[in-house]
Amino acid sequence: MQQCTEMAGMNAMEKKLAEYKCDTNEAICLKLVRFAEDVDDESTTFHPEYSHQLYGDDEVAFGYKGLQIQLYYSAGNLSTLFKVKYTSKVTETFDCVEPDDVEGKIREIIPAGFCCNTDDFISLLEKEANFKPFGTLLHTYHVHNVEEGGDFTYQIHKVDVSCPGFKEYHERLQTFLMWFIETASFIDVDDDRWDFFLVFEKYNKDGETLFATVGYMTVYNYYVYPDKTRPRVSQMLVLPPFQGEGHGAQLLEAVHRFYCNLPKVQDITAEDPSENYVKLRDYVLVKLCQTLPSFSSDKLSLGFSDDMATEAREKLKINKKHARRVYEILRLRMTDMSDETKARDYRLEVKRRLFAPTKKNQREMTKMMKCLRPEELASHISQMDTALQHEELEKSYQEVLAEYRRVIERLAQA
Repeated sequence: MQQCTEMAGMNAMEKKLAEYKCDTNEAICLKLVRFAEDVDDESTTFHPEYSHQLYGDDEVAFGYKGLQIQLYYSAGNLSTLFKVKYTSKVTETFDCVEPDDVEGKIREIIPAGFCCNTDDFISLLEKEANFKPFGTLLHTYHVHNVEEGGDFTYQIHKVDVSCPGFKEYHERLQTFLMWFIETASFIDVDDDRWDFFLVFEKYNKDGETLFATVGYMTVYNYYVYPDKTRPRVSQMLVLPPFQGEGHGAQLLEAVHRFYCNLPKVQDITAEDPSENYVKLRDYVLVKLCQTLPSFSSDKLSLGFSDDMATEAREKLKINKKHARRVYEILRLRMTDMSDETKARDYRLEVKRRLFAPTKKNQREMTKMMKCLRPEELASHISQMDTALQHEELEKSYQEVLAEYRRVIERLAQA
């Protein structure tokens, strides 16, 4: 009986303690502030996609009810307001139970110089008129926003870390990576092989021209023997209030065009690209390549060629692997898939490319099998099941087809 009473007491306490757990993705409130009234406007708040790098895999903070971690940034210079609010703390109810140090975790990633007082932060907004984009203007474009009912102007700038004030600004900007890139890490900006590309919105307030930070990309220039470089996209982020407006495509295209003008550049790659980045890259590269002579309709019907690979590399700094993918997308766009013969020809060509790595592995496995014991041989033979291979190949083909069709649809909309 005593044991049951103790267990009931434990369960009651666990329930009570559970009330002090908060989802950190919901608790963290981010904001890009243009005007003083934005500070209290909940419609301008957005939340992280991830917080596990600071608060663990379960993305939970213990010890608070009604936890709100405010990280507000001025829209241009990203001057920062940091406040932690809650309705109650676990120490007010339980002795010897310590809450998580939620504030200390944030202080690990935000640079010094932030505000803890709202009035101080609002006073900094008055200085936003002095903020001007860093670096050299590469590209200006306009976006029509149906909801806002107007056209908005954006600029893309190329920046070197030596630009006065940029290093401090970048320290504030890169804190967003922790919330929106799953495996994000900060970079060593003192390495002069880094290039930075920034997107800003240009807008007016009371007759003054102001700028708001929209997103950015970092690119590292690797050495390629004997005298070339290979720019590799490391990080790319469009801030949530601006996502879905085409800024990522504008940025990636501007970056490609920038490097295309540098004769020392071999080709442009990306470091561990996400699925979303691959979709974006497909769209941008197809858009760029569709005007090249070697990718004309009459050439596409003859199959992928060395001319395509060479022209894509020399004119657009696109490597052979990506050029082949561009070819397959453009070939699909011009192929009447309702024509059984044309559809079959296209399917077989793509499948041959998809199957090539498997075929290579099989040749290597055949050589290796000569040295295997009977039980090991049986295991490897089972891995080479032909029916299963055909099933997996068809699945891969259908996935690729769906990806390509999304690119074609986007091109049609553009």
